Amino acid sequence: MTALRWEERVQRGAHPVAYPAIRALRRLGPVVRVPGIGVVVSDAATAREVLLDTEHFSKVGPGAPSDLWTPVLGPSVLLNMEGVDHARLRRTLASLFTQRAVRELVAVSVPEALSSLPGRLLAGERVDLAEETATIAGTVICAMTGLPPTDSAVREAMAAAGSVVGLVRLHRHSLTASQVRHARAVLARLSAPARAAYRDGDPTTVPGRMRELGLSEDEALGAVGAFVLTGTETIQSFVPRLVAIAADTGWLDRLLDADPTTTDGVALRVRVVEEALRLTAPTPAMLRSVRADAAVGGVPVRAGDRVVIATISCCRDAGPFDPTSPADAAVRHLWFGAGPHFCLGMPLALAQVDAVLDALRSVAVAGRALRVVDRSVARGVLIPAYRSLTVEAA
Repeated sequence: MTALRWEERVQRGAHPVAYPAIRALRRLGPVVRVPGIGVVVSDAATAREVLLDTEHFSKVGPGAPSDLWTPVLGPSVLLNMEGVDHARLRRTLASLFTQRAVRELVAVSVPEALSSLPGRLLAGERVDLAEETATIAGTVICAMTGLPPTDSAVREAMAAAGSVVGLVRLHRHSLTASQVRHARAVLARLSAPARAAYRDGDPTTVPGRMRELGLSEDEALGAVGAFVLTGTETIQSFVPRLVAIAADTGWLDRLLDADPTTTDGVALRVRVVEEALRLTAPTPAMLRSVRADAAVGGVPVRAGDRVVIATISCCRDAGPFDPTSPADAAVRHLWFGAGPHFCLGMPLALAQVDAVLDALRSVAVAGRALRVVDRSVARGVLIPAYRSLTVEAA
């Protein structure tokens, strides 16, 4: 129960009104029409049906993600595309996000950020894992955009990305004109080195590789911007929450003891991480615009209606945290979407999680136990998170 209580605090810290309202709706039924918000889906099987039905439901249209991101990123990013153009761009980008490709990216960009972590813990230092994870996420931003990963560049990249993502709220259909101007200005600064890398065509950089794959400059910069904005806070939020949940449920020692070079070790790590992803639901809600008259869980919808998939309810209601239980097919990976819009960046996120767990495992290998000694929740953020999570080697 401790894990659930802390997760409640994390969720309410981010969305003190929207979160309890969304959770309360499920008591009214699996699909509920809410004036001014849309048709809210709290059932995993129904949510998956909506995500897979691209004939009737789209990421483009009134109330969809396109309303939020097209004014900021332009029309040619995966977040706001459908059909043939979306499939083409996704196929082109896919080679950048294979397991091998993302592990190489993380292996090049992350080790320096993690190299001192085990030694500091084993020397008796208390470490804020939220701060460490932010540094890792910022380092990956630098690798994606072509920025040199200096301390100042990492901090500035994280602050810049956070200032844009922080503009989004669950109850808003779009950004204001002033928010769009701010977001564009921030992305212009972040994208300047990416633009230069693209024009140089250096295949060792992500933008240069995108050019080599045949993306236009606008497509490449839009893709970089989308991955920076959608992936940064996800990983920054998840790693501390994973460690906290594992600690609160008695799974942390087993998680860090698991040898990732063995089949059993991999399987245990995968299940613990997947269960933590299910409990935290990195994407608390997903939006779709109705393209043609249809029904959602028996509730009629018309073209132009907005569907809000309450991912947090779909995932949390599958049961308490239990890595020993088989994954529910309706819920599995739902936090990353389903169908043609399933998160392309999932392997990159998981590679970063593995990198942190590998570093923390050094504590277990040395015969010490990692313990959470202090924590505080973040407030007013889009993705629920810990503001700080202090750990030590006991």
